[in-house]
Amino acid sequence: MKMKIYMYRGKKNLCGERIRMARLKRRITQSNLAARVQLEGITLERDSISRIEKGTRFVTDYELKTFSKVLGVSMEWLTTEDAL
Repeated sequence: MKMKIYMYRGKKNLCGERIRMARLKRRITQSNLAARVQLEGITLERDSISRIEKGTRFVTDYELKTFSKVLGVSMEWLTTEDAL
């Protein structure tokens, strides 16, 4: 039996809220974050950042790694589910 999970607790990613928190803490706009991610070789636009933060877009493993690097946080922290 093959199982596909498209949503988890109503969202398509675990990291969106944490990405938003880290971005705001560093006073980075969504457009600026997209530009920084693009400098790392990942093509993302501001609207993609917005959808990730809202939990309406999936995040790939290589995108997660890049967010971790650009925002200066661990991948583990980005995917932690405990109370924010």
